[in-house]
Amino acid sequence: MNQGPTIFLGVFLTFASAWLGLVVAPYVQFEAQRSQNAAKVDAPPETPMEGLAAQGRQVYRANGCVYCHSQQIRPENFGSDIARGWGPRRTVAQDYVGERPVMLGTMRTGPDLANIGTRQTSAAWHHLHLYNSRITSPGSIMPRFTFLYEQRKVVGQRSSAALTFPPEWDVKPGYEVVPTNEAKALVAYLLAMDRSRPLEEPGP
Repeated sequence: MNQGPTIFLGVFLTFASAWLGLVVAPYVQFEAQRSQNAAKVDAPPETPMEGLAAQGRQVYRANGCVYCHSQQIRPENFGSDIARGWGPRRTVAQDYVGERPVMLGTMRTGPDLANIGTRQTSAAWHHLHLYNSRITSPGSIMPRFTFLYEQRKVVGQRSSAALTFPPEWDVKPGYEVVPTNEAKALVAYLLAMDRSRPLEEPGP
């Protein structure tokens, strides 16, 4: 007896159900949330990231930051995210309205970044961390993103955008490290990440 059609149907249904559950259902939920927000006259409008922060979001995606960092705060009974200070509340669907794609992440090699813009407000800190995370976080295993920066010889006056290193990490005399436009955009995105605003219906 030929089992080919049965096997094919089983595989098809398996993938179809996964696609419905992981793609279609979340999309429908986000669209419903968007409609609900639009119906509330007194609700503040959603404001997607614009300008430099929006460009930085693309840099974040392109460099695979989503593979090591999540952007979702778990509820108190599912983990210690709130106790760690990663956010004042759990994230909900409303936090991601207007984002495409939504970069929830799948693992945490590094800490959650859903509210990094409120936890670490210094652009200088972020630039040092991206250039070499060991400068700001001893023992960190995050790769260096030195390719987002330019080390160049100082000609005339030192650039106001040049990174200021601790003495033990400073570059050789006569040189400076300045962020590229991509680095500036990425830091603008990180500083804009704030999902701490109170919600009318934060969910269960």
